[in-house]
Amino acid sequence: MNLKLRFTEHIKSADLFSPKDKLLLAVSGGVDSVVLCELCKQAGYDFTIAHCNFQLRDEESERDEAFVKSLGSKYGVEVKVERFETQKYAAENKLSIQETARELRYNWFKELINELTDKPINHLLTAHHRDDNIETVLMNFFRGTGLSGLTGIPEKSGYIRRPLLEFSKEELVAFARENKLDWVEDSSNKSSKYTRNVFRNEIIPAITKVYPQVKRNLADNIDRFREIEKLYRLGADAIIKKLCKVKGKELYIPVKQLMGYDNKALIYEIISNYGFTEKQVDEVIKLSESESGKYTQSPSGEYRIIRHRHWFIISPGIAIDSENIIIEEGDKNLQFAMGSLEFKQLPGEKCKLPVSNSAACLDMKEIGFPLLLRKWKTGDYFYPLGMKNLPAGRQGKKKLSRFFIDQKLSKTEKEKVWVMESNQRIIWVVGYRIDERFKVTDKTKKVLCIQLTPAK
Repeated sequence: MNLKLRFTEHIKSADLFSPKDKLLLAVSGGVDSVVLCELCKQAGYDFTIAHCNFQLRDEESERDEAFVKSLGSKYGVEVKVERFETQKYAAENKLSIQETARELRYNWFKELINELTDKPINHLLTAHHRDDNIETVLMNFFRGTGLSGLTGIPEKSGYIRRPLLEFSKEELVAFARENKLDWVEDSSNKSSKYTRNVFRNEIIPAITKVYPQVKRNLADNIDRFREIEKLYRLGADAIIKKLCKVKGKELYIPVKQLMGYDNKALIYEIISNYGFTEKQVDEVIKLSESESGKYTQSPSGEYRIIRHRHWFIISPGIAIDSENIIIEEGDKNLQFAMGSLEFKQLPGEKCKLPVSNSAACLDMKEIGFPLLLRKWKTGDYFYPLGMKNLPAGRQGKKKLSRFFIDQKLSKTEKEKVWVMESNQRIIWVVGYRIDERFKVTDKTKKVLCIQLTPAK
């Protein structure tokens, strides 16, 4: 079967796109993208060409742009060209040239997909082939990756399609020669300056001397890994669904049950969805042995994993979106659903006790940081200020549900109540009453003053 027929059959069997779709082809001018253009033309697909000039190779970059424009004339299709100040962008954003080029081109492709409304573009096609896939998997393996990194480049990813992944570089070059196609060579491909070129030009050729069928074997392994990942996903997703409970914007995971699986991969599958890295799995295991209130944070700071009693709580780092908020000793201001809190520490003699329930003054000697600010829940209790805790009869201890009845709170008012905890003890029912055990006395040397400003 010739390459064109295999190409169209594969597109159909893999359901990559249909003959009526409008396509945007990413074309560099190299043999891979030139073959992609020719195959799409022979198959009768409707396409526009997009070319990125990164202005990194002086005259060569200009030559490539001119060549791609000539392809537009040859095939009678529109050519979109964008010239990027790649080195400047890389320096400003502290990225490598490779990272920068990738970010710039895919951002631009996305803009093109969205802007062409005359005849909307359905898919972006790139010319990645089997050899690219093998290089990617080897790079992922040596750099360190999970199972997904060994499944290679996906054929479908959002609006992106990669219809040449089934074909080797050798097959594409043979097709180009058979069809007398012209293309341009990127001189930087011969240099081992970039990691991919080291694998392409040195490592894979060296392995091929020992294992001549290495490329075919690796391609087969990629297919196996994909099937294994599907099976793995079914099992992992079933366990995660059983373990995890979503509450608003937070995820609750029972510590004992999670640790009972004794499986780092399972922990990673849960936390990676929230921006945590594989290296932080050990932090979570350590957190399982910590006291309530301790936490670890994702690299971006967007999420925290909080140890709260028998639970791990994955919570947004932005306080206003969170239902469990960690307060560190040095924190000055905090926004949350009820409004904002302002924190001050004062010497005991300078503290003026508040006359309003929207403020709290607490004895620092009795408080252990970090504090936890959370929604109240059934079973919560505290010792309301003014009610002594007499050990013999435990007088003064009161469940919050009973306290709310005494305060004549409506159902909706109760639903909005927050509490502040120190070492699993409620120190303040926010906006209502502090706990007797944390009140300021004549012996208090340092005071934590908290002022609540209700949300408007």
